[in-house]
Amino acid sequence: MFHNNDEESRVLTTEDVLLSLCHSVTDVLSAATQSQVRFSGMVQRISKTCLKPDIGCFVLFDGGFSGLVVINFSAAAAMELYQDYMLSMGLSKEDLAISHTSDEVSNVMGELMNQIVGSFTGKVGRELQTHITQNQPKMLALNKQVMLSVDTNLDHPESRRVTFFTGSNNIFYLELAMDRTEFIKIHDGQVEEDFDPDDLIAQAIQQPTAAVQPAAASAPAASSHDDLLDSLGI
Repeated sequence: MFHNNDEESRVLTTEDVLLSLCHSVTDVLSAATQSQVRFSGMVQRISKTCLKPDIGCFVLFDGGFSGLVVINFSAAAAMELYQDYMLSMGLSKEDLAISHTSDEVSNVMGELMNQIVGSFTGKVGRELQTHITQNQPKMLALNKQVMLSVDTNLDHPESRRVTFFTGSNNIFYLELAMDRTEFIKIHDGQVEEDFDPDDLIAQAIQQPTAAVQPAAASAPAASSHDDLLDSLGI
């Protein structure tokens, strides 16, 4: 969720957007791995974003504002998140990949990255009342001697880096580059509420039961109608 400490100014900056993205990372990864993923309370200003060993993933987004999200996983962090996610899906440890360079690990981490950015774009739509689109996440297993610089067309770029910790305290880094921008609240507008998937499922289960009740109540009326027709010889 987007927060602004200075309620009077009603201005959301890069740090507010970054904070929302960080919450999307922790929410998605914690739910997927059934462990606690957290991030540092400090953010670092950086001059550019880079893909670094051992696994780097990036996503470009465009629309209401443009930017780039990069997550650099250490091999230990990637393998922990991959294994916890797959085990929570019911797979046995013997069926899992044993190296972070495996295509399966890259595919799974790319899927999780896609869920993270999907959560983030949903928050942008609800709370900033604008729309952004993203490309398919690109996940690369990199050699320790390779550093790939990722550029995007930004007029006035601002870049930030945040440190994340897995449940076992393995470290990975999120980097955000986006145009310098401010969102200034001019009226309350209408903000859509978050929906709890569990509530929606419960409602769907209850609806068929509720639909049966009117039908049962109408049964006596239908019976009376049939008796009238019989009395008339119809």
